[in-house]
Amino acid sequence: MSYSTVAVLGNSFFPANSKSKNSPDRKEIISLLQRCKHMNQIQSLHAKIIKKGQENDPFIAFELIRVCSNFNSIDHASKIFQNAQNPNVYLYTALIDGFVLSGSYVDAIRLYCQMVYESILPDAYAITSVLKACGFQLALEEGKQVHGQALKLRLSSNRLIRMKLMELYGKCGEFENAQQVYAEMPEGDVVASTVMITCYLNYGFINEAIGVFNRVLVRDTVCWTAMIDGFVRNGEFNRALEVFREMQEDDVRPNEVTMVCVLSACSQLGALELGRWLHFYIEKYGIKLNHVVGGALISMYSRCGDIDEAQRVFDGMKERDVTTYNSMISGLAMHGKSIEAIEMFRRMMKQGISPNNITFIGVLNACSHGGLVELGYEIYHSMTRDYGIEPQIEHYGCMVDLLGRVGRLEEAYNFIREMKIAPDHIIYGALLSACKIHGNTEIGESIAKILVDCGRADSGTYILLSNVYALSGRWKEAAKVRAKMEEGGMLKEPGCSSIEVNNEIHEFLLGDIRHPQREVIYKKLKELNRVLKLEGYLPSTEMVLHDMEDEQKEWALAIHSERLALCYGLISTAPYTTLRIVKNLRVCNDCHSMIKLVSKITRRRIVVRDRNRFHHFENGGCSCGDYW
Repeated sequence: MSYSTVAVLGNSFFPANSKSKNSPDRKEIISLLQRCKHMNQIQSLHAKIIKKGQENDPFIAFELIRVCSNFNSIDHASKIFQNAQNPNVYLYTALIDGFVLSGSYVDAIRLYCQMVYESILPDAYAITSVLKACGFQLALEEGKQVHGQALKLRLSSNRLIRMKLMELYGKCGEFENAQQVYAEMPEGDVVASTVMITCYLNYGFINEAIGVFNRVLVRDTVCWTAMIDGFVRNGEFNRALEVFREMQEDDVRPNEVTMVCVLSACSQLGALELGRWLHFYIEKYGIKLNHVVGGALISMYSRCGDIDEAQRVFDGMKERDVTTYNSMISGLAMHGKSIEAIEMFRRMMKQGISPNNITFIGVLNACSHGGLVELGYEIYHSMTRDYGIEPQIEHYGCMVDLLGRVGRLEEAYNFIREMKIAPDHIIYGALLSACKIHGNTEIGESIAKILVDCGRADSGTYILLSNVYALSGRWKEAAKVRAKMEEGGMLKEPGCSSIEVNNEIHEFLLGDIRHPQREVIYKKLKELNRVLKLEGYLPSTEMVLHDMEDEQKEWALAIHSERLALCYGLISTAPYTTLRIVKNLRVCNDCHSMIKLVSKITRRRIVVRDRNRFHHFENGGCSCGDYW
């Protein structure tokens, strides 16, 4: 039963001795409260209620608390409750619900405890509401006490209470308790199974979630979506797409949330063709292109390399909010369209839409990718000055990245020292990466020492420092860093590249020989290397370990994952077809130079998404202008 309907259920809902139970105006007042559009109307009506002397009518007080809570005016709702004479369990529950709705979970739990202290017995609705608060607050001990009360009051068999107990125990990692409650639910309860699946996936227990999922005989849209969403959140993007295909085979219609989850998986994998099919599906079945679905589509097209289609989706949307603009700004920045991203930001301002933290991350990234230092500073300072938004670690990181990319390393180092919050390893890593690009060993050593001393050095730290030494010819120091990394048991994150061909994602690692067409791929690679050398290509071997022969160094570069993906794309698609490759790491200088030349030789457009940005290779050039 929903509390929004409680007020019209009849006098039996409240004690029969209510003073105003026969008031002829009660239904009219409650109806007026339910039709209020904003708090001013509620406050005006509340004043009239007080004048009529009906503020103690429990029906009216209940509805007042409920509507105030719905309009996020929990303070006003609290005052109504405090002025109520002898509040009963229903008024307590209404305010507990209000606290939960406003995110004041501690207050909700405290109010419940006050109710029990006042010797007012909780009912199933009160227990359900406070368990919801305990779940959000991860208040395990308080939740266990409520569970005990439910057992004593013989309410533990209530389905909603069991659901909230499962959520509470699952969120707190108490899977034995969650499983015990789940076992008491009727067999085939798809909602209970979905709750259990979500609990497992929240903690990354994929096999356990699959076990529950497979036992559900009739799965609804929410159950399928929970599984897809869980795979996406756990980085299992291919498996998310597989589940979505099974959902289609099971003839279960996806909803808006499903589409957002699947579009997110496509975004991560760079699965453009599947993303296009999803766009068609959305249009075919009339799924509303609201700001959430629209933003997911824009993000998918942007992250899959088709920024023009992302722009068309944006332009075709009837309603846009800050989330939609953020998706478009970030997409433009990612593709190196810095000026366009800034223009989009200004367009957003003209529309009267206020920016948020994420907006400024996108705009500052645009400045970074475009080398727009002065504009970056102006936008950074405007955050606090004009919008009252205090910079977070991400905004500081954007500024360090911006200064580092243009070679203003001392300035970037001083910027870090003057930050109002402690810098993290990502910010130091951005500056260390810039030191590698610009060959500054002095600052690079200082940054690496800071990371080591504070225990935040990872494999990336040591690799970057090793590369800084290698670029300056200090091979002994480079070798020592690599040795220290190996002694510490730190493994370098393997380079992995993927390419979509005929709606299938093909993944490659460095020197990968797992692909069924590996012989043809390597044959194409050797053929390509011969053609490249005839065109004047010289491998940049200076970053490869110095104790290898030149031929070995060249081969170490030639088998990079993005080159294998590129060769597979060349042998698997028609001439002049655009190739789209996704890499998990930053594309190296040598591969960047090589792909530029391949785009000229093959007359193909090659789009590569690396960890930092998109590179659009065409006619021997790159959209990044060799600045990334």
